[in-house]
Amino acid sequence: MIAKKMSSKLKRLIAASVIPLAMMCVQGSHAAPLKIGYSDWPGWVAWQVAIDKGWFREAGVAVDFEWFDYSASMDAFAAGKIDAVTVTNGDALVTGAGGAKSVMIMLTDYSNGNDMIIGKPGIKSLKDLKGRKVAVETGLVEHLLLLDGLKKAGMKESDVKLVNAKTNEMPQVLASGDVAAVGAWQPIAGQAMKGLPGSRPLYTSANEPGLIYDVLAVNPANLAAHRAEWQKVVKVWDRVVSYINDPKTQPDAVKIMAARVGVTPQAYLPLLKGTKLLSVAEGKKVYVKAEGFKSLYGSSKIADDFNVSNAVYKDHQNIDSYIDPSFESGK
Repeated sequence: MIAKKMSSKLKRLIAASVIPLAMMCVQGSHAAPLKIGYSDWPGWVAWQVAIDKGWFREAGVAVDFEWFDYSASMDAFAAGKIDAVTVTNGDALVTGAGGAKSVMIMLTDYSNGNDMIIGKPGIKSLKDLKGRKVAVETGLVEHLLLLDGLKKAGMKESDVKLVNAKTNEMPQVLASGDVAAVGAWQPIAGQAMKGLPGSRPLYTSANEPGLIYDVLAVNPANLAAHRAEWQKVVKVWDRVVSYINDPKTQPDAVKIMAARVGVTPQAYLPLLKGTKLLSVAEGKKVYVKAEGFKSLYGSSKIADDFNVSNAVYKDHQNIDSYIDPSFESGK
């Protein structure tokens, strides 16, 4: 056991001395690129526009985007393989509670309908779920979405029978007929409804804007060392949002995004519509301290309470330490 610890420590010391030396030997004076993990969500696939257009190079910042499955991107960040990751605000707290602290420097979007609770044929509202089985991946955002919907319907979690299932398995779970409803996000939600004709959304993230914010979360040490570079990344994001939202350039943007995930632009456009991309000016308003879902602070506090109550992690997180509003303010 001691030998293992000594070996790991020795490796870290060697790495600490070799990496700076390697960087000094790089031809020229270019700094190592910022490494960002991104995955298949419209608000994050949007970065592909800037990548393909060469906008980071124009902005004078070296960035290396690495494509992952969502959970794998969080694992890579936790392992220190990347400097930043695109995640939900709630999952930034989860990785931080596990030891991989991050700082949310900007918002990419909020889910505006792409997350949903889907009822099987014959189920017309959340109230129809009373006493029935509902499948969600316990502790993840669809679980939180369900609780929010039940509360609005005058119901409690105990009014339904929760079934824990992996989100990517929800199409099969819904088609099995064993449950009355499932929770899933796009494109899995669309696959589930296609697999069971007559199924329909009962409640979506469009019913509660701000329930699920999507962010760029950065390693604190890297952020402290490269603030100027990260500020340039934020400015590039503003250009991305403008390009996607402009009717003249949106077709080209959707073509780029669709190619990244291997679907047609026609198939991808509806997914984009279920995501509210946020410009820097819009994000600045969300970075104001307040309670409730209109604030990143308030939304994250609700997510923290949910995570603790569902034993996702044990201790409440210091929300303020995860949020830096200065980047959205251009400071």
